[in-house]
Amino acid sequence: MSMKDTYVKKLRAKLDEWNAEIDKLKAKADYKEAGAQQEYYKQIDELKAMREDARKKLDELSDAGDDAWEDLKAGVENAWDSVSNSIKSATSRFK
Repeated sequence: MSMKDTYVKKLRAKLDEWNAEIDKLKAKADYKEAGAQQEYYKQIDELKAMREDARKKLDELSDAGDDAWEDLKAGVENAWDSVSNSIKSATSRFK
């Protein structure tokens, strides 16, 4: 398995983790009062959009040639950091 394949596999696993975290946040939001619930749903929608952008970048990286993927790696890592930080922030607020 190439370095690229290993890297893509690791990021796909992280996407699966994020999907589970977002599902947990939605379950918590479902039990909040109406006013708070709408704010939580808005944040969840933003997280889903960020996650989707990160997934698209991962797809681009996955489709890139072996020599071009290194050039895309920085953009993917920036998107990953952003989603990861946003999910951590939302998780701490949803407690």
